[in-house]
Amino acid sequence: MSLTAGHEEGALPGPTAPAQGWQAPSAVERGLYEAKARGDWPAYYDLVARADLYMMQSRAYVDSNAGNTRFHPYWNPQTQTMCLAVYTGGMLPPPVADPVYNCYDLGWFAEVWNQDDPPYLVVNPGSPCEGVLPAGPESRALWQRHSAPVERPGLAQDVVHTLEVGGPRTGHVAFGLAVGAHINVRNGRYWNSMAYHGCGYRDEKRTLERWWGVTTREDWQDTQEQLLRAGMVSGVWEFVLQLRRSMALDFAGPVDVDHWRQAAENVVRRRAEAAAEPRLTADGVAPGRPVTAAELEGQVTGLQRLIGRIARYEARFRADDLLPEGGFVRSVEAWDYGRASGMARWGLAARLCSLQEAEAAVVRAGRLVQLNYRSWEDFSAAYVLGRCLHFDEEEFGEWYETVLTTHRGLTTDPASPWRRSPGPDRGRRSGSSAAHGRLMSDS
Repeated sequence: MSLTAGHEEGALPGPTAPAQGWQAPSAVERGLYEAKARGDWPAYYDLVARADLYMMQSRAYVDSNAGNTRFHPYWNPQTQTMCLAVYTGGMLPPPVADPVYNCYDLGWFAEVWNQDDPPYLVVNPGSPCEGVLPAGPESRALWQRHSAPVERPGLAQDVVHTLEVGGPRTGHVAFGLAVGAHINVRNGRYWNSMAYHGCGYRDEKRTLERWWGVTTREDWQDTQEQLLRAGMVSGVWEFVLQLRRSMALDFAGPVDVDHWRQAAENVVRRRAEAAAEPRLTADGVAPGRPVTAAELEGQVTGLQRLIGRIARYEARFRADDLLPEGGFVRSVEAWDYGRASGMARWGLAARLCSLQEAEAAVVRAGRLVQLNYRSWEDFSAAYVLGRCLHFDEEEFGEWYETVLTTHRGLTTDPASPWRRSPGPDRGRRSGSSAAHGRLMSDS
């Protein structure tokens, strides 16, 4: 294929790899290939300016130089010069311990490049969508012009992005990745990228430390296990939801909010009375632990307020089609399972675990959802409620609106993994110890 570039766009003519039989990993690489094939270099530059560009780095250097970046040029026989390689997300290799890849954009390269740096920036070297971009002063000004209109490089948020090559789309791993789709669709990531680099090694490490306090492999293991055991959702939330679930089964119908509140109060008061009674232990009789009247009333008041919050959220969910008419949330453990799927990939991107460990955690998260939820819609409503109870403070603001937008995309977009694969109920109905063994071995 001839690579003929208009001079005003500053791309280098030259040979490309044969495209016969090549499938672009994602829409990004397909767009680059098509623009290049028709010689539309303005479009090619626009696509590069909008893309996340990943550059290989020494892990030891990144870890010891938090604010710096080092270029690692390579000899390019096509240009007969040293060049700097960058890759779009679909072209990255699976994460290994070293090297790592940090994420940048074309505007950043335009700002930091100097006269001692290589004369060319090469996008996806050796592939049919490769672009060899001259890096002289005029060309860098061109980079900046294409970058200026771009508000946020990278994949669009709240859109389902799929890896067509290099990511599972069916099977147990894909199902577990679909459990984390709320997070990945919201953040503009490929939902099915198991070999995950995310925002790049450095930024993924910073994000884990900032939001989770995770800085070591041991931190990641502990956090991952807590999420898979649904140990981070509030026990109080689960108590009131499970109480209502039991009442709904007992009465074979919807539970009135006042009845729910009264039942919660009764349980708390009975537990307080039981706790105050002396207990017989192996060492003899142990005194009870009486709860003061003020403490008891505070617990009752807190539970009744929580029940009111949940009831109002569910009313809004029904109005927004997050729940069907008469539907309610049975458990918010979904929030932990969704985050467990995300945590597996974040740990891999930050090099706190291996690809095999991350994949096993993703499969576990998927299996837990299959065992505990009836449909993707059921799972999603539970996930949304957990997130809102933690963040939203009943404002129905950004925390709610963003997750509602993501829910709608995942339940309506034909490209969504929730539309393309069986829901949790199928796995739950067919679940058995033998099926579980196959699930683990097939991953």
